[in-house]
Amino acid sequence: MAKKDYYETLGVSKSASESEIKKAYKRLAMKYHPDKNQDNKAEAEAKFKEVKEAYEILTDPQKKAAYDQYGHAAFEQGQGGTGGFGGFGGFAGGAFDDIFSDFFGGGRRGSQTETRGNDLQYNITLSLEEAAAGVSKEIKVPTWVSCDTCHGQGAEKSSDVVTCNTCHGTGVVQMRQGFFAVQQECPTCHGRGKVVKNPCKKCHGEGRVQKTKTLSVTIPAGVDTGNRIRLSGEGEAGLNGAPSGDLYVQVQVKSHAIFERDGTNLHCEIPINIVLASLGGEVEVPTLNGKVSLTIPAETQTGKMFRLRGKGIKSLRGNAIGDLYCHVVVETPVNLTNKQKELLKELGESFKADKNAKHSPKEKNFFDKVKTFFG
Repeated sequence: MAKKDYYETLGVSKSASESEIKKAYKRLAMKYHPDKNQDNKAEAEAKFKEVKEAYEILTDPQKKAAYDQYGHAAFEQGQGGTGGFGGFGGFAGGAFDDIFSDFFGGGRRGSQTETRGNDLQYNITLSLEEAAAGVSKEIKVPTWVSCDTCHGQGAEKSSDVVTCNTCHGTGVVQMRQGFFAVQQECPTCHGRGKVVKNPCKKCHGEGRVQKTKTLSVTIPAGVDTGNRIRLSGEGEAGLNGAPSGDLYVQVQVKSHAIFERDGTNLHCEIPINIVLASLGGEVEVPTLNGKVSLTIPAETQTGKMFRLRGKGIKSLRGNAIGDLYCHVVVETPVNLTNKQKELLKELGESFKADKNAKHSPKEKNFFDKVKTFFG
């Protein structure tokens, strides 16, 4: 008897996407589920088998290509069939996992699973100077490490680790419900396929013990808050010799008393007195690598910004170095002596007397705008 066309079986077109094929398969699998067809169970099982076979072919790119070119002949005489049904016990893999997971919230578990150790995170706080220059830090991390007595195997000696008699080393057991054959994690070995006859006395058969590790971490120059450094294999040791997780060092850079960071650039305020701002001169400004001299031109106003190239922070992903931006703040003098007050009054009177001079360009500009505003 000729087999029905796989596309026709699922009720989809040859141009149907994988998601459309899967959607059709789920709908038909529910329709022909034996529990929903108690009055005609044999026919439902046959339909379910057809639907599953069509789904497995059309969702495998190689099998689908062969089917589209040669039809059912591509899978005759052992030429790449569906993996063999072997009765309905063959339903425990592949496509059935998807539909079973959707129906019942579970699915087939892999055999001989290894419980990899957990990843860990360590938060480290750096000064701006340390982040800019790079630094090596020693950190102490409480974690699980491989047992040095049994070397992670969990047993007193190697011969004490034997194949599980329940699952015969596969890590899974098969449970039948009607015509279904469902694989689950072995309850005896918990998916490992091995059991320990005489557990190690130090680690009690887990293959790992708790310990505080001391590690040296190299922090590269240019790190910033939010950057993470991965130390492979320095997380928790896995159970019974399984691989260790990783350790992630999370960086936090403290705020600085002088500098404010913006990527690779730095900003700082430079306060100067009115004499220096008016007449100009030299002022020392700080950088992360010491002081430098900055020339202040005459008649400098508050808010004037000076750029010092290459005085910022090195890029974490290259050799480029940012700049330092100095923002001038002209200070009003305080705690004046009587003589100083008299000198300022004299200076103010001289400004009034010189009517043609523009000693305060921003002030004049502001009041011109006020006059215009009020008409």
